[in-house]
Amino acid sequence: MTDLSTNSSFGETQSGEARFGDYFALLKPRVMTLVVFTAFVGLLAAPVPVHPFIGFCAILFIAVGGGASGALNMWWDADIDQVMKRTAKRPIPAGKVDKGEALAIGLVLSVFSCVFLALATNLLAGALLAFTIFFYVVIYTIWLKRSTPQNIVIGGAAGAFPPMIGWAAATGQIGIESVLMFCLTFMWTPPHFWALALFMRNDYDDAGVPMLTVTHGRRSTRLHILVYTVLLAALAIGTGFTAIGGPVYLSVAVVLNALFLKGAWQIFRRDEDASETDNFKTERGFFKLSLLYLFAHFGAILIEAGLARFGLGGWG
Repeated sequence: MTDLSTNSSFGETQSGEARFGDYFALLKPRVMTLVVFTAFVGLLAAPVPVHPFIGFCAILFIAVGGGASGALNMWWDADIDQVMKRTAKRPIPAGKVDKGEALAIGLVLSVFSCVFLALATNLLAGALLAFTIFFYVVIYTIWLKRSTPQNIVIGGAAGAFPPMIGWAAATGQIGIESVLMFCLTFMWTPPHFWALALFMRNDYDDAGVPMLTVTHGRRSTRLHILVYTVLLAALAIGTGFTAIGGPVYLSVAVVLNALFLKGAWQIFRRDEDASETDNFKTERGFFKLSLLYLFAHFGAILIEAGLARFGLGGWG
């Protein structure tokens, strides 16, 4: 295992003054895209119409809260980020942003986003955003990530809250439909990240992170991916028959879950003696499909919500 103490320079800027892009990267914009989109779907799928300006403010503050979580995550994980190829170029290990700056930015944006979301919409939405930030930073990043191979299973809840926050911003309540959107993201997270861990396993070995691939091996990880994918497919297709589903959503769910199940089966059944290149392609292909999977499902929910506005959505 790489000694994380051999290079403590990640806490000091090395390349001159940070640029705007470095601070923006601190907010994990790729992750923020998923947060914003699922929250946006939760907001528009709610049965209560939202004034466009209030909706814009809600999504903006949710995005800022997601960015705050990313900054605090990078602050705490700076030591392991510097030894992982996938994260070595992040602002802190690359010497662009100081750890203290990241902590300050994360805390300020956390308070700002939660307070102003509550003021713009309602107290429940603000409280849910605050809990999401706390869950991601404290429960997942600080506690679970380095202590258990179930880190991504339990910690995945943090990424599943945004549609509930969007729904709460519109309605002031937590409806069964928002819980279904939460469950869809929650069940999607483990196979998504385990596929990443399969083809980036050396990163987690080097950093000493107890990902399932490290603690239980690749064979067990592939079995877990298959089991979770089967459960996810049942949930995703079943959602098609609920209030947020409909013919469009169900068509998308059937096709994508068939492809997802096929990919999970290929990973599970693959030949251990096959070349690393072939295995890498299989795992990376499944990972890329998982990105399309979630966006397409939530996109279909959004389409159904739009059709419902004209009395055309659902099974009515």
